[in-house]
Amino acid sequence: MAKDPNGFQEFAAARSASLFRTARLLCDDWHLAEDLVQTTLGKLYASWWRVRRADNPAAYARTVLMRTYLSHMRKHSSRETPREAVPETAVNESDQALRMTLLKALAELSAQDRVVLVLRYWEDQSVEDVAAALRLSRGAVRNRSMRALGRLRNALGDELQTLIT
Repeated sequence: MAKDPNGFQEFAAARSASLFRTARLLCDDWHLAEDLVQTTLGKLYASWWRVRRADNPAAYARTVLMRTYLSHMRKHSSRETPREAVPETAVNESDQALRMTLLKALAELSAQDRVVLVLRYWEDQSVEDVAAALRLSRGAVRNRSMRALGRLRNALGDELQTLIT
């Protein structure tokens, strides 16, 4: 492997798994998640001279991933995407039903709602960080979070209570 004086390869190796997990939560498609991460890393590489000077390059990368995902969803919003619900990796069986139910319910939300929920509750980001990443006001993020959680609860219905208990 060639020497990397700017540190991009090291950064990409360290952050790829985290970016992939986030992308997988957003789109529920293994291959699309890989494509989103690859596109994100390509965008980061193209402007690495600026990214590496950022206060938090990992947060910058997450923001690029979210915007890449939203852009993809806008471009392909009318296209059908057939899916099979077969997991590609081994999953703890006790969590599998809950995981599949949550992924199914997340898939029913709009792309913007999924992004807000994943950033706020999976990535554990503050309202301010999410607002900055999505170029929304803090109030809009709080409002969208509240409404998206309500939609998620409605999508889950009684199924969640049976899985948790």
